[in-house]
Formats: sequence, C-alpha cells, structure tokens
Amino acid sequence: MKLTEQQKNRVEDLLSRMTLEEKIGQMNLESPSIVGGFDVPFEELIEMMTDGRISQEEFQKIMSTATRDFHEEDIRAGLVGAMMGDDPVKANELQKIAVEESRLGIPLIMGFDVIHGLRTVYPIAIAEAGTFDEELFERTAGIAAKESRAHGIGWNFAPMIDVARDCRWGRVSEGPGEDAYLASRFARAKIRGLQNDRTSSENYVAACLKHYVAYSACESGRDYNTTSMSISQLHNVYLPPFKAAVEEGAASAMASFNDLNGVPCTVNPYTLRELLKGAYGMDGFVVSDANGIKECVTHGIAEDDRDAGIQSANAGLDMDMGTHIYKDYLKEAVESGAVSMEVLDDAVRRILSVKMWLGLFENPYVPEASIAGYAGKIPEQHAEVALEAAKKSIVLLKNEGNVLPLSKKQKISLVGTLAASEEEIIGAWAMSWRNEDCVSILEGLKNSGADVSYYPCGGPEGEINPDEIAKACGEGDVVVAVVGELVSMSGEASSKANVELPGKQREMLSLLLEKTRAAGKKLVTVLMNGRPLALGWEEEHLPVLVEAWHLGVQMGNAVAAVLTGEENPSGKLASSFPSVNGQCPIYYSHPNTGRPGSKSKFTSRYLDAPFDALFPFGYGLSYTTFAYSELKSEEDKDCLRVSVRVKNTGDRKGTEVVQLYMQDVTASLVRPVKELKGFSRVELEAGEERTVNLELKKQDMGFYNNQGEYVLEDGLFRIYAGGNSRDCLCAEIRVNF
Repeated sequence: MKLTEQQKNRVEDLLSRMTLEEKIGQMNLESPSIVGGFDVPFEELIEMMTDGRISQEEFQKIMSTATRDFHEEDIRAGLVGAMMGDDPVKANELQKIAVEESRLGIPLIMGFDVIHGLRTVYPIAIAEAGTFDEELFERTAGIAAKESRAHGIGWNFAPMIDVARDCRWGRVSEGPGEDAYLASRFARAKIRGLQNDRTSSENYVAACLKHYVAYSACESGRDYNTTSMSISQLHNVYLPPFKAAVEEGAASAMASFNDLNGVPCTVNPYTLRELLKGAYGMDGFVVSDANGIKECVTHGIAEDDRDAGIQSANAGLDMDMGTHIYKDYLKEAVESGAVSMEVLDDAVRRILSVKMWLGLFENPYVPEASIAGYAGKIPEQHAEVALEAAKKSIVLLKNEGNVLPLSKKQKISLVGTLAASEEEIIGAWAMSWRNEDCVSILEGLKNSGADVSYYPCGGPEGEINPDEIAKACGEGDVVVAVVGELVSMSGEASSKANVELPGKQREMLSLLLEKTRAAGKKLVTVLMNGRPLALGWEEEHLPVLVEAWHLGVQMGNAVAAVLTGEENPSGKLASSFPSVNGQCPIYYSHPNTGRPGSKSKFTSRYLDAPFDALFPFGYGLSYTTFAYSELKSEEDKDCLRVSVRVKNTGDRKGTEVVQLYMQDVTASLVRPVKELKGFSRVELEAGEERTVNLELKKQDMGFYNNQGEYVLEDGLFRIYAGGNSRDCLCAEIRVNF
C-alpha cells in the first residue's frame, strides 16, 4: 500500500486540523444494532448464527427485514471512523452524512467478513488452497473485491491465513491448511487479487489479515483458547503467511483473540509494534477482533476497560471493533499522559492513509449502476470462476476398482439429506449469498444429464431411514452417498473433540455397503465438510471416497462434473487427515524425535492407532496415474535447480501437482522431516512425459532460531519431489551458503 506525496500531504493536513475527539473517532469501528424484533449488536447476531442459536437462513432473513441503528449523530460529529455492513444503499446514506455533514468530511471505511466470496461464494479456503493454483487464488479474490465495492464495502476482513494443524479447531475451514509455505503463497495471491486492480476504485479493497497471530495453535483445538510456543516455532510456522502478505502490500491486519505466551495479541507490543509494524514494515492499521479489547480484562491482563484500552493503544492496536473503549477512555488517557499524542497520531495517520489509498475521498459513494448489477443473479463470468475453483478443489481420496468416473448411462441413486441442500454447500463465514445462486449436488447431477433419483435416507443429524436405503440400493445401478457436516459444524466457535462423521452417518454407510454388495452394485461416498475428518473406518471399508468440502454456489455442478468424468480431479489436501480422533493434531512437517515412530514399541507411536496420517498433506488421486523418475538437484550460485521427470501412465489427460520438499538433515535446531518449498501444476496427455523444473532459492533454505533470528547453515540437505508429502523421490546434496 503506497501513497503519492500529494496523498501523504493531504493526510498530514487533515491530521493537523483534527480535534482530539475527532482523532479518537477515527479509531472507532461501529457495528449496527439490529432492531425490529432483534435489539442486539450486529456481532452478537453473528455469534448467535455461529453457535447455532439461529440458522444461517434465519440470519439472512433478519438482515433483510430488520432496520438498523447506525449511530448517525456520532457519524455527523466525526466520532466514527468505520462501520460494518453490506447494504450499499445504507452505505451511501451514511457516507453522505460523513462526507457532507461532518466538520472535516472524512469518509467512513465500510468493513465486512468476505472470507470466501460475497454474493459469489467460492470454495472454503482449506478446499481452495488444495488447488495449488495461485492464479486462481488471485482471480477469486478479485471477484470478491469487485462485489464488495458494489455493496459499499471497501475493507474485507480477509484473507484468513492462520496455519492450522489441528482439525478439532472449527476455523480450520477458513484458512489455507497446515503448511506455512502454501499459506504464504496463498496469502500473497489473495492480497494481489483483493488490492492490485487499481484501474478503478470499484475494483479493489483494503485487505485485513486475520487472525494475527497463532490463533490456530489454540490448546486442544478449542476456539479462543490459550496459545504457548517457542519463538522459533512462532517465526517458522505461524508468522510466515503474515510476513508474506505484508510484503505484498496488505493494508491492514486484525489482532487475534488469543493470548500468546501469556500476552493477549490485542495488547502485545512484540507482535504488533516490534514485528508487524517494525520488522515487517506494515504501513496500514491494525483493528481488534470483535470485543477483543474488553476481553483483555477477562484474560486477566488488564484491571478494567480503561486499562485494556491504554495497553491496546500503546501496543499498536489502531482501531477498536465494537466495544467503545477507545471512545470512552482514550481522551482522558491522552490528557493524563497514559497514552502519548504520538501514539494516537500514528494510529490515525495509518487509518486516514488507507482511506486515501482506497480513493474514498474522491469516490465515497457506490454508483447506482453497480448496485443494480447485483439485483438479479450473480454475473455469469463470476459463476464460471466459482465453478472452476470448485472443480479444482475436489480431492479424490480412494477409487478402488476404478468405479469413477460414472457413465451417464448408469442410473444413480443419490442418498443423504446433504445432497439436496442448497444452504449447506456454502461453508462457514459466508453471509451475503442467495439461494437462487446455489446449485445443490442433486441439481448439479440433473444439470449434467445424469439419470438420478433422490433418497434422503439420513444426514448429519436425526435418524436414518432403512426403508429408503433399501429402495435406493434396489433401484439404482450405482449409489452415491453424500455425507459430512452441516455448515454450523465448522467455522468459528465450532471446535469438536470428535472429528469422525457426525450423527448416524457411519451406520448409514455401513448399511448401504451391505445392501450394495448384496445386490452386486457400487457405492460412491462424497464428503462435504469444513474440516479434515477422521476416516479410518471409511478408508478401510468403503471403495470410493471423494472429498468435496463446502464448495460454494457452484458445488453441485462441480461434483457432477467430477463424478461423471467431465472433470478429471486434480485437487490435493491442504491438511492431513487422521485415522482416529486421538491423532490430533497431526501434520506432515513434524520434527523427528530421538525415537521416531515405527513398529518397535519403544518409539514415538500409539499402541492403538497409526502414528502417521491416513491421507497426508498434498495427497490426491486422479482418473489417470503419474510416475516420477530422474530426480536431480544441482547447486547454483543463489539457488538449487531441481528437476524431475513426470509421466502420465494412464489412458486419459490429467493434471498433477508436482511438489518439492526439503529436509535440513543436521542443524542447530531440530528441523522438520519435510518442508514444502515449491510446487507446479502440470497438465499431461495420456502417455506424455515431461521434465519439470523447480527452483529452490538458497535464501529460503534457512530457519528462525530461538532468538527470532533467521539463519542459513551449511550442511547436508535432502530434496524430495512427488505427488504428495509421503510418496516422494529423494536426492541428497551438500550446500554452502
């Protein structure tokens, strides 16, 4: 985020003319109160949806029918700097007050959660990350930016780039998975997509990195829980995506709820001032998460709200989301010297700079033509990108006997309540979608021309229907069972101790398996879920497993394309899948112990479960097969040049994600057994063979030590290449830096 000299001068001129109250006003993010039967703050309504007290459909109905108190007098007095909301008409009304009726005419910045799309909802991040397609990451973010500006939103609370290694944590669905390198590439691409099309102020938004930092490392996978780790782990695993996003120009960040080594991130000067604004050089601003400042009193690090506000401001937190603590206490804190005017001016300068960069001073209003553009269905080109993303996100986990792809001549019995659901395809933290845009799996199969009959039979909740199951198995040539999680079962405040298929779905699958085998028919299982599931039983017993996640508005068409063979699956897993609950957390890039897991009893293993993942990071099958050979690694001045031969050994065209891993064999700190360091999507015709060249920069072969210093150390390195993190070729090379 860069300003011209003229823009910088305008910011300084405004700052020089602002009263203390007006400065504090810029640091105040307001959420509307919902009235008309729901007199609660906006963030509380979201919390009610998230914890299941109201459904997502009920939330949408409330939002569409309720009126809202937007604190117009405070805006007129210059006491509000930002608002939350996705109503462009109301946004224009509020901007008119701010721009034309306040003393200095400073526009509001309108923020909203746009995690994986606004109207055009594309796959949840854990699914999209598995495409390993940076250009796609950028395009989906670009669509989100355009739709946001058309709805009055200039500030997206996205991307969510928490590295998550524990699938018990519900918010694993919102982020790009378990690997710091993939998450960093994802983060950079999302920032480019959200912020870089500046041909018009209608094409870009200010990104907001969330959640800063280590929120995903919460103990026992329980949301909002405490986080403790070494400095080296913080820098090597959890900080890299944020550092990468700031280097790409991210305009803002959101401080996470959790404490980190005893200091809540909301009041943590090490993470905020020293790292984010200092070492990384972020020139935008930092906002609290909802109620974050007030929660520091509950944490036990602040005596009261005033103390929490003083600590937050001094730590480098520039904007308060929803608590009014800055509004109520900062004036006295500055006048008493508890917070310096320099701290206040730095915060306000950053906020004004982002508004200036967004073009809000010149173009504060949403054009009526832009609003009208989303009165009907979403634009066709947006739906096409959503469909592409959904197709590429699907992961084929198992295809015993090559049951897939299905022939359109086969009569399909489609089983499971999730199969016909429109609202359950969307995924967590999507709030502005419409049913009219959504394609269920049932509808998608019908659109594909398949001969399909639907049998509800059972789902994540409630009882199963044995009579329906018998009917489905008797009438279809093949049974496609759709099982998984409701949207409400993942996302914020949706941590789970049991990450197996919920409800009686395993019982339903067992009965389906029995009936299809007796009838000599095939069973295909499609999973739609927001987290990696423990699938030990399913992998052992079921012949076909398709991981379809929550894929957004085009999910049904995408699943149909893969099942019928129109699309050859190419998705890979961005997170490892456990066999059983007790393996959590599980991830591929673990360090070796002195007694690494093996069949010997006195090693790091379980007596009653495997010690490695059921389906590892990077895993995903295709309707064709790929063979790797001739791995070579050569040292150049500034990099290693790695090449590997990849051959399509099957009978149809397919796309393989070639993955490059590295191990620092001996170092001053114990290093992971493998670390992803590069990847390339390669499309090969049947029988085609190609040399894939990958570059590993020497600068990227180091690590952070326990003093937070980045070091490069000479020695032996193992270089791996393959189609997933487990099944790789290996070469060794000694490197001098």
